[in-house]
Amino acid sequence: MSSAVDDGDALPPPRVRPRTLVLETVLVLGVSLGSSAIYAVLSFIRKVTAQVALSQQTTAMNSSVTPDRPWLDLAYQLAGVVLGVVPALLAVYLLARDDAGALRRIGADVRRPVSDLLRGALLAAAIGIPGLGLYLLARQLGLNTTVAAANLTAVWWAVPVLVLAAVQNAVLEEVVMVGYLFTRWRQAGWSFWSVALTSALIRGTYHLYQGIGGFVGNVAMGLIVAWAYRRWGRVGPLVVAHTILDVVAFVGYALLVGRVGWL
Repeated sequence: MSSAVDDGDALPPPRVRPRTLVLETVLVLGVSLGSSAIYAVLSFIRKVTAQVALSQQTTAMNSSVTPDRPWLDLAYQLAGVVLGVVPALLAVYLLARDDAGALRRIGADVRRPVSDLLRGALLAAAIGIPGLGLYLLARQLGLNTTVAAANLTAVWWAVPVLVLAAVQNAVLEEVVMVGYLFTRWRQAGWSFWSVALTSALIRGTYHLYQGIGGFVGNVAMGLIVAWAYRRWGRVGPLVVAHTILDVVAFVGYALLVGRVGWL
């Protein structure tokens, strides 16, 4: 069955000029993943110009803010999760303002839960297994930092918060970078693969804080999810796949650090 993104003519006609649509996307990115990309580039420059080799540095993620006050730390973590999905909600609002069926059109609904779960699980395996190999290779070649994916203190809510963080990342990235950008840039007249490549490069750039391996791996992931979106016409499986990947990375790290040498 043809997806909504196979043909730009299948999208609702824009109500404004293409230039305005592109400006809108720049502003949405500017308050979300675009700003993350800028900070990631600065972080990468700081790390590669440090006296310590890149491979000897550690990138800490999901860290405690107030480890001595767990209740306040939990509030910080939950605030980060809730505020982190706001740009995705903004993107959906902007699409829905022009097209009442925007959620259904980009596949960000729950009409096909079983299909989305199965496709998402397969996609996660297709991305995650080679991705782990690329990460280890990049570390061996000195092109990546060691990524400490979970650094919360030993509290009862650590695993649930890590799962919520994984869901937040997945919703934000796949709704904005795929559902929203693919709609707007196609409406602006871009070809599908021009959108796919640009989105993938931005995705790789906001992971550059991890090193070259993080950049290359996420560019590849961006192209793979673009292909999946073109084939299925739904961001649902992409959100599922991304959630699985991050849950495995975050929770797996928290459970295995200190027990597995290569972590």
